[in-house]
Amino acid sequence: MKVRVLRPALEDLAVGRRFYDRRSEGIGAYFFDSLFSEIDSLVLYAGIHSVHFGFHRLLAKRFPFAVYYRVISGQAVVFRVLDCRRDPGLIRKALEETV
Repeated sequence: MKVRVLRPALEDLAVGRRFYDRRSEGIGAYFFDSLFSEIDSLVLYAGIHSVHFGFHRLLAKRFPFAVYYRVISGQAVVFRVLDCRRDPGLIRKALEETV
């Protein structure tokens, strides 16, 4: 299966990377690599994750982030990568604005 990452998801990753870079040098790069590894796993595991707010949700293993995606025409499309520590109402709103 192919994986496509939309611009809002890339922007979410950039925001997360900057956040962790401010905490300690090198953590931002580790965050970025770790989350992209999770996204790459969708090649094999797309569609098995539980559905939340109308999207499949892949929870990252090393950081409190979730990858929200849909399987469309045999392709995993990543819409957002959001911080799970946020208010669920804000997460829902961010996802609604994406679609």
